[in-house]
Amino acid sequence: MNILVTNDDGIYAKGINALVTTLTQKGHKVFVAAPDRERSASGQAITLHSPIGIKKVSKWEGVTAYAIDGTPTDCSKLGIMELVEEPIDVVISGINKGPNLGTDVLYSGTVSAAIEAALLGVPAIAVSLADFTDLDYTYAAMVSEKIARVMLKQGVPKDTLLNVNVPNIDKKEIKGIAITTLGQRRYKNQFHRREDPRGNTYFWMAGEIEDYLDDPLTDVSKIKENYITVSPIHFDFTNYNIMNMLEKWNL
Repeated sequence: MNILVTNDDGIYAKGINALVTTLTQKGHKVFVAAPDRERSASGQAITLHSPIGIKKVSKWEGVTAYAIDGTPTDCSKLGIMELVEEPIDVVISGINKGPNLGTDVLYSGTVSAAIEAALLGVPAIAVSLADFTDLDYTYAAMVSEKIARVMLKQGVPKDTLLNVNVPNIDKKEIKGIAITTLGQRRYKNQFHRREDPRGNTYFWMAGEIEDYLDDPLTDVSKIKENYITVSPIHFDFTNYNIMNMLEKWNL
C-alpha cells in the first residue's frame, strides 16, 4: 500500500514515529506530511492568509517526509494534492497522544486531517491512543496497519472515515474491537484570568471532562471497558428529523 501519514502532534512526536516505523516494517511505501510543531485542537482550520512553508525531513530511511508550517488539514491537502506524486491508497492520521472520543472529533486536528482526506476521495483513518501518560504506541500502530488493510480490502463509502481509539493497556487486557457510535464528551470550561507585566489581560482555558455513559454502545463507554473503538464518521451534519418541523415554520 501507498500510505500517507499525518498527525496534529507534529512530525517529531512519538506517536507518528511508531506508526511510520511499523508501516515500513510491514513493507508499505510510506509518505509523511505533518505539522512542523504541535497543532492539537486545530479542528478543520486551513491556512488562507499566509504562505505555507514546507521542509523536507530525513527522519525515516526510505520515507519521503515533509514538515509543514500549517494545520493538519493543510498537511492532508498538500500531501494528497501536491507533495506525493504516486496514488495514495489510504491516509492514516495519528497516532494521537490522548483520546479523540465523542464530540472531541469536532475539535481534533487528528480527525480533521482524516476528514480532509476523505473529502478528497482517499480512504482515511484517524487513530488515537486513549491516554496521556506512560504511552506505548507499538500496539496501536499494529492495529492501525491491520485496520487499513481490511478497510482497503472491504471498502467504505467515499464520504466516510474511521475514527479509532486504542486503550493504553497491555494488549492481553484488550477485550476486542467494538464498532461504536460517537458518544457525548463535554468539557466544563474554565478560564483563568491573568495579567501580563504590562497590565494587559489574558486568559488560559482549562476544563474538566464530563463523559456521558448512559449509552453502552458509544465509543466513550466502550473505551472504558477496554475495547478498541472504531466509529464510522461522515460529513452530513443535517438533522433530518426536524426538517418537516422547520417546513411548518413557514420561514
